[in-house]
Amino acid sequence: MPRFRRGRERCPRWVSSLPAINYFKPVGIPMAGLEVTILRVEEFEAFRLVDSVGLDQEEASRQMGVSRKTLWNDLKSARKKIADALANGKAIQIEGGNFQIKR
Repeated sequence: MPRFRRGRERCPRWVSSLPAINYFKPVGIPMAGLEVTILRVEEFEAFRLVDSVGLDQEEASRQMGVSRKTLWNDLKSARKKIADALANGKAIQIEGGNFQIKR
């Protein structure tokens, strides 16, 4: 029986580099039993470009090689995951996704 994918395949996003630090955890909470939020590399890049570097969404989407809507979806997802992790004492791990490193 053939397997069907849900929706369209995600197009690769351009990222400038992988983050130097890819794991954050709350101080004073032991690793055992700590819930981890996975932030995809492209979500992190969208968050970094808009909220840290200060680019507008138009320029950030151009740098990542995607539409503004795609950038917005990645940014919204990143912000939600980060807010949930901070509010609920979860660790954040940055990994995976569909991206290519800009050379």
